[in-house]
Amino acid sequence: MPERDRWQLELSEYIRQGEPERAEKSAAWQTAIGLQAVDGLKTSSYLLETAKEHIEGNIDIAGAQQRIQSYYKEQKNRQMVEAGTMEADIVSARITELLGEKTFQFSPAELQSIHKRLFTGVFDHAGQFRTYNITKNEWVLSGDTVVYSSWESIRDTLDYDFSQEKQFSYDALSVPESIRHMAKFASGIWQIHPFCEGNTRATAVFIVKYLKTFGFAVNNDVFAANSWYFRNALVRANYNNLQKGVHATNEFLEMFFENLLLGAQHELKNRYLHVEYKADAPIQSAAAETSKCKNCTLDCTLEELAVLRTIAANPSITQKDLAATIGKSERTIKTRTVALQEKGYLRRANGKRSGHWEVLVDFS
Repeated sequence: MPERDRWQLELSEYIRQGEPERAEKSAAWQTAIGLQAVDGLKTSSYLLETAKEHIEGNIDIAGAQQRIQSYYKEQKNRQMVEAGTMEADIVSARITELLGEKTFQFSPAELQSIHKRLFTGVFDHAGQFRTYNITKNEWVLSGDTVVYSSWESIRDTLDYDFSQEKQFSYDALSVPESIRHMAKFASGIWQIHPFCEGNTRATAVFIVKYLKTFGFAVNNDVFAANSWYFRNALVRANYNNLQKGVHATNEFLEMFFENLLLGAQHELKNRYLHVEYKADAPIQSAAAETSKCKNCTLDCTLEELAVLRTIAANPSITQKDLAATIGKSERTIKTRTVALQEKGYLRRANGKRSGHWEVLVDFS
């Protein structure tokens, strides 16, 4: 078995059997390493060894970053550096640090800060909006390009999209409606493409941190295994070629988010996204594959679903700990648990003090 695959299995094993802190660290490393694939980069064996040391608590994340920096300083002196691998290692460690932090501000400045923290010392323009227009030849478009925002309108367009999202309320939306809206927002800020390079990785980190504000423990395996699909789905969400009968569609991105947030099992194959892909039967849309997304039909909001999934993982959890885990007030948690009980999705067994929760929907 290739060493990289062996380490991926070990990272997954930490999540399955490890302590909560180890599992959280391992999940962050999985996402960080997987995201390098959006730019065709692969991490080194040394990075994976360093990740293990961090997961096991032998070094903190600052120590992990210092080890990577020292390693490449020594390698550079020996003229043994592969630029792409060095970038992947450095940025992976920084993504892990960002995903481990509990702080977040929903603003264009936060997106800009994330890019700067990820790519300082890697790109000269880290944290800076591009000052020229761009095109990118995309495999999924047979070499064509998405039409990106003009560099002159980047700041105004970001401000508009963020202000619209900030005013938007998910409270009354069903889960499928929330997924559709979240996919649309993500594809919109990606299409603005505010940075010259590293745009998809910065956007992904921002979106993961934003999703966590809803109380979700994001399924990091999805990003780890499907980051290239994520980028191609963003491309297809922003590409029209009416002459060839190709229309922009969020269906692929919605399937990705359903896997990411709801545990759906949509088949995420890059070849299905290619504009020239032909199949005997049409590709099913995210909405059509209800059998692969049993949680999509629940009559609850994203916050309520986050409560259900957290309780399903720990039926003995108190409302105080539930609030701390999800990042909401105890009052909000009480409101959500009452609503879920009224909908028949949740019940309390054996009393308030010594009892436990019973989730009446299947998350297996």
